[in-house]
This record gives sequence, structure tokens and C-alpha cells, in this order.
Amino acid sequence: MKIITRAMHFSVNPTRFAMLMALIVVISVVLYTLLWMPTSSIDFFLLPQQQNTSAFAKDELEVALRGASMDDRTVVISVLNKAYAKENGMLDLFLRSFEHGDDTEFLIKHLLLVAVDQASFERCKSLGLHCYKLVTDGVDFSKEELYMSTDFIKMMWRRTLFLGDVLRHGYNFIFTDMDILWLRSPFPKFGHQGEDMQISCDWFNGRPFDHSNRINTGFYFVVSNSKTIALFDWWYKSRNGAAGVKEQDVLAEMKTRGVFQRLGMKVRFLDTMFFSGFCQKSRDFREVRTVHANCCRTVKAKLVDLTAALQIWKRFNGTATARWPSHDACRNSWKKNIVI
Repeated sequence: MKIITRAMHFSVNPTRFAMLMALIVVISVVLYTLLWMPTSSIDFFLLPQQQNTSAFAKDELEVALRGASMDDRTVVISVLNKAYAKENGMLDLFLRSFEHGDDTEFLIKHLLLVAVDQASFERCKSLGLHCYKLVTDGVDFSKEELYMSTDFIKMMWRRTLFLGDVLRHGYNFIFTDMDILWLRSPFPKFGHQGEDMQISCDWFNGRPFDHSNRINTGFYFVVSNSKTIALFDWWYKSRNGAAGVKEQDVLAEMKTRGVFQRLGMKVRFLDTMFFSGFCQKSRDFREVRTVHANCCRTVKAKLVDLTAALQIWKRFNGTATARWPSHDACRNSWKKNIVI
């Protein structure tokens, strides 16, 4: 018997073979990604929409802003530290002004307090307010920072960086120092002519679009857009060439150099008749919206003179004869050998 052995030949289609090999490679990559690669690397392969959703969910600032925001994505923001958070201190006086003001109490639910230390964060939470903990490594902002001290300047720059981040999140904001009484809603006295930024003045010259007005960064309203985001980036970067200079003075210098115009910004300078201060008092008690303890050096002096101003306001009956009290404590705060 003869056994005949025949070679078996397989016909392989080159196209199908290439597709099969490609499929094997894809499956191998997917299995490696799921089983061995770290989570941070896996995120790279997610669709942009999935990445944005994931980041959005973990963004504590976004959560805080959304919780305090008005319908038009506007938030009132103030910075709080341990020195201001003390019982019967600046925070309590600040909140009382909203409670006693005309049409201002509702604004408390749109107020976000940015706590720069744990004690002030806990006090904020205990009052049931919107709170955000701002962490700054290696710097203690819990004590009172005397005007123009080194840590005072550091705090002002940290605040500027944070507010730029708020704009990048797409929120408009009114920033207010805590040494400001809110006596009436400011919104009716803001301009509505497409302004990008509206900022208070130590001294107002009567011309709302004159860049020679002397600004104060303790109170300002900013709309989130590409121009204002660029301004805050420019402003913060300018600190590198301005050692020992506070952010307000740097912004004033930028204003003088025409930075607002170069960015195409429309900036309104707020009238002290409505947005009053200790530097230049409102000329009409019936029109005032806010009162700022500017031209004052210490928390103790601010508390004394702002408390007196709030007492006058509470007794105000709508007459034109009402007068602000003198600001003796603040005037004396500029004397040497200050004891905090």
C-alpha cells in the first residue's frame, strides 16, 4: 500500500491578514491601558467632554461659585482671615450692614467668603455662609496684616491671583473689602454701557471715564471675558518687577500706561457720591450705597469709625440734613507706634 502525502496549501488574503493584526494590536493596547496604566494616563484617552466633566466635578472653586452665584453668574466676594473673623469683629459688622441696609439682605446668599486660614473658614461655616478655603503654602495670613507690611502685600497679590481664577471660571464678581458697609444695593448705580470693569475711587474727579481718577481696589465689579482675564494675568505677572509695591499701586500704574486701552477695555470709575469712603465722603446721604474705611490703617480704628457710621445710618430718616460722623480713630491710626 502506498501512502501518498500531499502538502496542504492555505491561501491567505493579505488585506484580511493586515486587518486581523491591527485588531490584535488594538485589543492589546486597550487591555494594557485598563490593567496596567495609571489613572492619570487613562484620562488622556478620554474624550474631551469626559475630561471636562471629570474636572468640573472635582473643582471645589466651581462648586463654591455656583452655590453663591446669581442667575447671571455674578458673585459677591470678600476675603476673610482670623483677625477679621473674631466675634464682634469686622465680619460681624460687615454682615450687620447687609441686614440693616435697604434691599441688601438678599445679597448675603450671593456672598462668597474666601477664608485664608482654618479658623476663619470654620467661623464662616458656623454662620451658614458660602465659604471657600484658599490655601497658600508657607504663608500665615491669620493675623492682622498692618497696611503696607510685607505680609499685607503678599495677601493682596494672592487675592489678585484668586480673582483672576474666578474670571477664568466664567463668573462675574463684585469684590468688596470687609471694611465696607453695604447700605443699599449697588446695582442701580453701576453703569450699563458695556463696561468691562467698574472700580471705586479714593478720590473721584467727577468724570466717570477719566483714567486720572485715583482708584481703590477695595471695591470693584468685573465682567468675565477675554479682556478682563488678560488684564488679571498681566496684573499678576507685573508683581515680579514691583517688589514691595501693593497690587493697587501696580494697577494704577498700568492704568496710567494705557493698559486698559491696549486691552480694549471699557472702565468706569465709580462716583464717591454713591460709593463713599473715609478719604472722600459722599455728598448726599440719601444716595450712598457703600461706605469704605479707606484712608485708615488698623482694624481697631476701622471698627470704631464704621460702627459709628452704621449707627448714624440706622437712625437716618431720609432727610438731607444727616451727616457722617468724624473719623477720628482712623485719622489717629496713622500716628507712629501703633499697637494692634
